[in-house]
Amino acid sequence: MFVCEVTSVDSEIFHNNISRNVRKFRIEKSLTQLDISLLMGFNNPSFITNAESNNSEKKFNLTQLHKLSIILEIDICQFFKS
Repeated sequence: MFVCEVTSVDSEIFHNNISRNVRKFRIEKSLTQLDISLLMGFNNPSFITNAESNNSEKKFNLTQLHKLSIILEIDICQFFKS
């Protein structure tokens, strides 16, 4: 039996990478955080702003990443690349 331990630092690096990629692809498409928020069904950009920030506890979940991949017209795997 194999045990894989993921530390909080590993998890933080993983989520920061996703946030950085979401921001990069959003900017490449010339979309604002408000644009993305509205397209995802939010009333204001606070969730996107916080989820893109490395200083926030807000993180994108898989459903949100799926929606973002459709909005940004990219393969969802692009969010996970370093």
